[in-house]
Amino acid sequence: MNEPAPTLVLQPCTDGTCAVLGGCWGAARLAEPANWSRVTQELGACQAQTASYRWDLRGIKRLDHTGAQLLWNHWGHQWPARLDLQPGQRAMLERVARYTTVAPKPPPWNAWVSFLKLGEKVWVLIDHAQGLLRLLGQLLLDLLHLLRSPRRGPWRDVSGHLYHIGATALPITALVGFMIGIVLAYLMSRQLRQFGADTFIVNILGLALIRELGPMLAAILIAGRSGSAITAQIGVMRVTEELDAMRVMGIPKGYRLVLPRALAIALAMPLIAVWTTASAMLGGILAADLVLGVTPAYFFATLPNVVEISNLWLALGKSALFGVLIALIGCHFGLRVKPNTESLGQGTTASVVTSITVVLLVDALAAVVFKNIGL
Repeated sequence: MNEPAPTLVLQPCTDGTCAVLGGCWGAARLAEPANWSRVTQELGACQAQTASYRWDLRGIKRLDHTGAQLLWNHWGHQWPARLDLQPGQRAMLERVARYTTVAPKPPPWNAWVSFLKLGEKVWVLIDHAQGLLRLLGQLLLDLLHLLRSPRRGPWRDVSGHLYHIGATALPITALVGFMIGIVLAYLMSRQLRQFGADTFIVNILGLALIRELGPMLAAILIAGRSGSAITAQIGVMRVTEELDAMRVMGIPKGYRLVLPRALAIALAMPLIAVWTTASAMLGGILAADLVLGVTPAYFFATLPNVVEISNLWLALGKSALFGVLIALIGCHFGLRVKPNTESLGQGTTASVVTSITVVLLVDALAAVVFKNIGL
């Protein structure tokens, strides 16, 4: 049986105006947008004359804490001078009045408070930096332990992560790289055609994709795809108390969780970068042939002469570094997840944003450094 909608009707009475309430003033009916909009408008229309009205609640079929809180807030957290209601309704309103508190006013803005908030954010940043540094140090110690006893290494975990991080990422990286290559070649062709420098598209496209865009695109995609998965996996282990069980059993988290993922992503990233660069180059060659008439044969013959092999080695080195950073950041935020789902979501989001930001910063720093040394 459907409960009647909440109503508020103003009627004349012997001592002035009477606000007669009826229907169901419960959470179910008030949650309906039409009812909520109508009731709040009706209460707002009589806001100025609330104290002079007689309020008659006896016609209400059902009143719960939601409806009582709505009326109590409209009355300004005080009882009306004239109120007709049933004993159960009075008990409900008295309970709401007892536990209702006025929201504190926000503190006024001043430079000192802003400075303290900035300092708080700086301390949070320092705390994260210290955690990453400890994780990096533990990773180096675990690598030394692995080199001393390679037969006891977590190679099964490395193999599994290598497949999930590397092999399953090939389709999406190829698609994105191919489309980026087409877009870059098309945009560059419009500018080069104005100066009759069509053939220089090989120089620009080759250097941009091999040295910068290929590794960076691969790192950004892996950060969003695998970095978030690393954080979520370890975060779920925190929520399900698997990390606590590992600590009780004496299983080192760094050796069993961080090291396999760091090794797998460090091995996979250079290969994914080459794969993404090749896909982007293929798209650029196709667009250059269609738009500028630069044939694939000319492209392949000219590319080794205009792009030095050192750019490829630089790209591979950066890709491996990007992979280690993505793994460390993903594990760092995963290990800091608190045992609740809200913290898991926040940690995964922070991991992706931080990984992409760090990749862009390191890539920009590498571009400046290697340009100054002639590479």
